[in-house]
Amino acid sequence: MKISTKGRYGLRALVDMAVYAEEEPISLIQVANRQKISLNYLEQVFGTLRRAGIVVSIKGASGGYKLARDAQSITVREILEALEGEFSIIDRHTGEEPDAVQRAIAELVWDEIDRQVNTFLSERTLAQLVSEYQKNLDYNANMYYI
Repeated sequence: MKISTKGRYGLRALVDMAVYAEEEPISLIQVANRQKISLNYLEQVFGTLRRAGIVVSIKGASGGYKLARDAQSITVREILEALEGEFSIIDRHTGEEPDAVQRAIAELVWDEIDRQVNTFLSERTLAQLVSEYQKNLDYNANMYYI
């Protein structure tokens, strides 16, 4: 599985939102500007994230989007599955019945890779991404250039 622009931009935008929209909803224009992402594209991404229950939209003059729940409870796997679909390293729907060799390879290789990747993505939370982002911001703020 290759993570598409939709998945990469969705993760970036959610990290941005988790940092800058603590209690108040945030407008997608702000996120788009900070992350240099097309507003139209971001609106499509957030429509998908809203339908998946990851964000909620708030209507009105001071409306926007905010996380549907705490960043610690939102996993990278959940985000990517909402935006990309279920992870699998190979196409499982080939239309042909697998033979014994194909089943053996699937069970010992493809299924195990899928399990490992899904476990890894399930162990990473939006809160961890926010923490890492903030560490990188602090690091860059302390850099001195001559």
